[in-house]
Amino acid sequence: MDAQTLSRLMDVGRGLLSELDLDAVLARMLEVARELTSAAYAAVGILDERHEGLERFLTSGIDARTRAAIGDLPRGHGVLGLLIKDPRPLRLSDVGAHPQSYGLPLSHPPMGNFLGVPILVRGVAWGHLYLTSKPGSDFTDVDEEAMVVLADWAAIAVANARLYHEATARRDQLERTVRALDTTAEISSAIGGEIELDRILELLAKRGRALVDARTVMIALLAGEELEVVAAAGVVPDGLVGRRATVDESALGAVLRSRRPERLTDLNRRVGRLIAADLNAQTGLMVPLVHRGRAVGVLAAFDRLEGGPEFSADDERLLQAFAATAATAVATGQSVASHSLDGSIRASEAERSRWARELHDETLQELGGLRVLLSGARRSQDPGRRDEALDQAIELVTGGIANLRALIADLRPAALDEIGTGAALTGLVERVRATSGLPVELVVDLDFESGRAATRHVPELEESVYRIVQEALTNAVKHAAADHVRIAVSEEEHAVVVLVADDGRGFDEQQGVTGYGLVGMRERIALARGTLTVSSGAGEGTTLEVRLPVRRVSAATGGAAAASASR
Repeated sequence: MDAQTLSRLMDVGRGLLSELDLDAVLARMLEVARELTSAAYAAVGILDERHEGLERFLTSGIDARTRAAIGDLPRGHGVLGLLIKDPRPLRLSDVGAHPQSYGLPLSHPPMGNFLGVPILVRGVAWGHLYLTSKPGSDFTDVDEEAMVVLADWAAIAVANARLYHEATARRDQLERTVRALDTTAEISSAIGGEIELDRILELLAKRGRALVDARTVMIALLAGEELEVVAAAGVVPDGLVGRRATVDESALGAVLRSRRPERLTDLNRRVGRLIAADLNAQTGLMVPLVHRGRAVGVLAAFDRLEGGPEFSADDERLLQAFAATAATAVATGQSVASHSLDGSIRASEAERSRWARELHDETLQELGGLRVLLSGARRSQDPGRRDEALDQAIELVTGGIANLRALIADLRPAALDEIGTGAALTGLVERVRATSGLPVELVVDLDFESGRAATRHVPELEESVYRIVQEALTNAVKHAAADHVRIAVSEEEHAVVVLVADDGRGFDEQQGVTGYGLVGMRERIALARGTLTVSSGAGEGTTLEVRLPVRRVSAATGGAAAASASR
């Protein structure tokens, strides 16, 4: 090998070692091989995993039209098979005359002499370099020696490129794993303070869409024998949310039944009536939502935006991991909603029972006594007895009116609509003092009540404050056996703070409390987007602190708005 060829090989080697793209390494090797040997054609065959045939076959010197006319590329038979079985350099004067030659396709350009050199990566054949049709003479010892050196350089470059791609793949996998963990943590954090199922579903749809970069993501939950789309994010056609179909009518139902994820590339035939063609999507990725062995629904993503529209196996794994967390969140939200509804119904029934008892024990009995009194007076011929009966009747009617006014005030105090929270709470406290004898201390310091603001709170907020204090007082009177109750209602920055403290028997916070008052109170606070803190201990009294976000209406319309809301 002359000095010029050796120098050229050294330069080529340095260039190949700096290249990390495998296809670029192979293309450069073919170019240099033809340059150094003057061969008309060059190719590289890459062995399959079993080293029994060729997995890929790259060429140089044949134009695209000729290559297309040739048809299927070699798979490692004939002369090429000899190199696979015995990976050593092979030179032939006429490749077509060799006994193992299968001949060339009709459209293949004519080829004469031949040189084949193995590419050994860490001592194992990885592929072969083929050269043919050197003009003027056969391939020489110098050609073979130069190609062996080139193949060695290429082998090192191939090993480097493979290591780089493996490291890159591992890094990408780790990044995807970390992203999935981050998303799971974000979901847990985002839904940690949520109790409303609709809000949980909305968060899950948005997070799932961001995770796999989908055009549209939707969540369908099982409702009896049907699937119902309950949330969606991204490009969402009108009428998608709320759509229903039986489990047997769509691919979503198949995923639900099998509890296995599925990637689809033909949505028009597979998705079915639940989504229909108006989704305008080509591909889909669907994963089941399974909680404690029970399938609760399906999470479906459609059309990947970047690198799509089809989803990859990595996308499937990511969304499947995400679905595990999502299923737990959905099941928890459904459980909270069910318990909340059950508690609300029982609380309403308990409240109705209380009003029924009070109407029966007081108003109805007073009316019954009045009827007996007046009936007896009508039969009497004694004017004095009639006058006495009328005086007693007037007294009973007066007491009945007072009781009915108290009931009406408890149901909806007029002061709450016409004046404001402070006046309504003052009336409530006075009634509790009068009926129970319990000392109650009330301090109201609201901006509107103190003249520091020109607006009232919205009717919903004022009613929430009143009902919370009402429930807390009812609990203190009926259950706490308290000697004193202190109520403070104030306004801080962006929040109304309600504090109710009693010195009663309290309860063990670890065991909780099952009273319907707290159930209704928690539900009301949740609807107002507020927070409740309960501090109690056996024999230590109970303190409730409620914080509700401030919302206002103008002072001129506040009373009218409240009165309208009450109707």
